[in-house]
Amino acid sequence: MPGVRVASRVTFVASLFLAPFSAANATEAPSGFGAQIDAVYPSVEALYIDLHRNPELSMNEHQTAKKLAERVRALGYEVTTGVGGTGIVALLRNGPGPVVMLRTEMDALPLKESTGLPFASSVVVRNAAGQEVPVMHACGHDLHMAAWYGTAQLMAANRQAWSGTLMLVGQPGEEMAAGAAAMLKDGLFTRFPKPDYAFTVHDDPILTVGKIGYHAGPFRASADAVNITIFGRGGHGSAPHESRDPIVAGARIVLALQTLVSRENNPMDPVVITVGSFHGGSRSNIIPDEVRMELSVRAFTEEVRKRVLASIGREVKGVALAAGLDREPLIEIPVSVPAIYNDPELIARVVPALQRALGVENVVDMGLRMASDDFTYFGRAGVKAAELHVGAVTREQQEAAHRAGQPLPVPHSPLWAPAYQSTLKVAMNAQSAILMDLLQVAR
Repeated sequence: MPGVRVASRVTFVASLFLAPFSAANATEAPSGFGAQIDAVYPSVEALYIDLHRNPELSMNEHQTAKKLAERVRALGYEVTTGVGGTGIVALLRNGPGPVVMLRTEMDALPLKESTGLPFASSVVVRNAAGQEVPVMHACGHDLHMAAWYGTAQLMAANRQAWSGTLMLVGQPGEEMAAGAAAMLKDGLFTRFPKPDYAFTVHDDPILTVGKIGYHAGPFRASADAVNITIFGRGGHGSAPHESRDPIVAGARIVLALQTLVSRENNPMDPVVITVGSFHGGSRSNIIPDEVRMELSVRAFTEEVRKRVLASIGREVKGVALAAGLDREPLIEIPVSVPAIYNDPELIARVVPALQRALGVENVVDMGLRMASDDFTYFGRAGVKAAELHVGAVTREQQEAAHRAGQPLPVPHSPLWAPAYQSTLKVAMNAQSAILMDLLQVAR
């Protein structure tokens, strides 16, 4: 029965992601900072669990920012809050040398958590539209923040080993691609020292625990949110000939958009067009006046991006014309994020440092990723910047999923729960290794 299959899949996936709680699944502290990571880990894990249990939506990360600010201020950092909304900047000045920025995101997603974790979120809030929505850290930002805090502790405790200025940034609103631009507009690189280098680390559902992924040059795709409103002429479901049905036109548009990828785009230039939302109508016997669609469009080059967006407009207007609609559809692009470009010079610098800390076999070139991140704006502001990924699933989880023929959950899934104990330690070790290399004492 379909219901039984769905239930068994959810149970299977949930059991995989509860695995990090077993002693057999925990790994030893990574090399490098070793004992120091073990020493700070209890406070890092406690913060992670607290953040996971109490997520906040984009640009509303008030308590989250407060928790981070209080902790790094206690370590001796100069902390400024309210940057670009709820953003925080923490500086640790430690003599002459470069300025290096480590960024973490702070926001969560409007999802109902289904992980079954003992500290799963049950938070429900009202969003900007006044709707009640559940909230969950389904992209690992809680893990990023906790590792950020652990790294802050390690760097503060080892000031004798580095020189320069460490700039820790807690960024709001990454999920709505608003926070990075808001912080820059509020003077992130003018009110505070402009970094020589900036980096961030994101959890990854494909890499196994213990590995760090990198890629020089274009790394993460651009992302454009495209909203389409199709205006029809409402009527009775029994008399479609007396109306202009926007649902039928919308369905034709959904199919037509896919040919932009399969028939107009060079397959060597990746493009993704996803129709993630389609809303229209209220009852089965009513033809509605309008349909609203929400798209996500991703590409790696500006040339391809602009061409695809223009082609979407052409297809949408063409379908409306062919359907005899009385009014041209409305096409809006409320969110637009360029692709991430990882500075090759910075990647060439940090990879050897990571290999020394984690082992050559654990530092891998992971190629391109179609997901986006507004971290790109920091690099576009004239800073050598790079985003890295940290493996967040165990080999045992991958093997169990393969045997069962079931895919593992990924970020933005209500089932996403990284193997946090080991991943936190690897992330702290990797981030500290990078910082120690970039801020090394002149000899």
